[in-house]
Amino acid sequence: MLTNHAITVVVQAALDEDAPWGDLTSAVLIPEDAVATARLEAREPGVFSGGAVFAAAFALTDPRIEVHRFVTDGEPFSTGATLAEVTGPARGILQAERIGLNFVQRMSGIATLTARYVAETAGTQARIVDTRKTTPGLRALERAAVRDGGGHNHRFSLSDTVMAKDNHLAVLAAGPLGLTEALRAGRAKLSHTTHFEVEVDRLDQIEDVLAAGIDTIMLDNFSPEDLLKGVTQVAGRATVEASGGVSLATVREIAASGVDVISVGALTHSVHSLDLGLDIAIRVNTPAGFAL
Repeated sequence: MLTNHAITVVVQAALDEDAPWGDLTSAVLIPEDAVATARLEAREPGVFSGGAVFAAAFALTDPRIEVHRFVTDGEPFSTGATLAEVTGPARGILQAERIGLNFVQRMSGIATLTARYVAETAGTQARIVDTRKTTPGLRALERAAVRDGGGHNHRFSLSDTVMAKDNHLAVLAAGPLGLTEALRAGRAKLSHTTHFEVEVDRLDQIEDVLAAGIDTIMLDNFSPEDLLKGVTQVAGRATVEASGGVSLATVREIAASGVDVISVGALTHSVHSLDLGLDIAIRVNTPAGFAL
C-alpha cells in the first residue's frame, strides 16, 4: 500500500530538489500576503491517480494551502474536467505546482495506460501486472498507479519473492546438480510462505522446473502458439505468467492462450504523462491591494 510516510519521503525529496533555498521568482514578484485559487484541469481524458501525492506537494510547502479533490484515484475523467482545487498563499501554490503536477501527471498516465491493457484482456482470466522496471525511488507511487488503473502488482522488490530468471538458471546449470535438484535445494531453504517463481524460455524446460514444485512458471518471449502449448503442458500445476513482447497490439492474443498473469514493463518504463494543467482560476484581492 502507498503509505503517508512513503508519500512524504518522496515528495519532500522532490520539493528539496526543486527549491533548495525557496522559490526566488515568487519571493521577488509575489507579495507575501497574496492568496490564490487554482484548478487542476484535464486537457485530455484518462484515469486519475496520485491525489494524495498531489495534495502532499502543497501541504509540505505550506500547511495553510488547502486541496479539494473532485475525483478519486481510479476514477476516469474527460477532457475539461476539474480534478482538484487548490486554495491558499499564492507563493506556496506557485512553488509547489510543478512538483504536484509532475507526480499526478505521471501517476495518471500509468493508471490510464494500465486501464487500456486491462480493457484489452476483458473476458479472459489473465491479470495485468507491473514489473520492477520502475523509476528509481518512485516504485511505491508507480505501483499504486497501476492498481488505480485496474492492474495488479508483481513482487515489490528482490526481497519479496524467489524469482529465478535466465541468468540464475545459467549459473545453476554450471553447478553439480541438475536444474530440478538445484531448484529443490533452494526451495528447501525457504519458509512455507515464500513464493517461488522460475522463468523459462523454452518448452523443454517446463517439466524440469515443475518437478521442483515451484509456484509460478514464467514463459518468457514465447510465441502465442508456444504459450498455448505451455499452458496445456503445465495443466494447472503452477500459475503461468507470460512476459516479453507484450504491447497493446499483442496482449489480447497472449491473454487468449489461457495464461494467468501477463507482466508488462511498459506500464511504468514507457508511459506517457497525462496532460493536466494547474491554472489560477479565481482572482482574490489581498490586504495590499494585490490580486491573483
